Amino acid sequence: MFFTYILQSKKTKRYYIGSTDDLKNRLEEHNSGETVSIRRGIPWKIVHTEQFNTRSEAIRKEKQIKARGAQRYLDSLNKPE
Repeated sequence: MFFTYILQSKKTKRYYIGSTDDLKNRLEEHNSGETVSIRRGIPWKIVHTEQFNTRSEAIRKEKQIKARGAQRYLDSLNKPE
């Protein structure tokens, strides 16, 4: 299984969007400072995940969310239809 995820920094309140096949490990990597570009946001928390059967589906969703913006995407999920 593959995941697209949205993290939010508890420190800066900024979002990070990514995809992985090991969500727990990826969050640990982000919070350990292994990803230099988002080190300033530590600690990160998961605010949204979606599960997919293939890596390509997860990456497609990641790009879709990035194009829209994390906050707008999350807001659209919370709107009643």
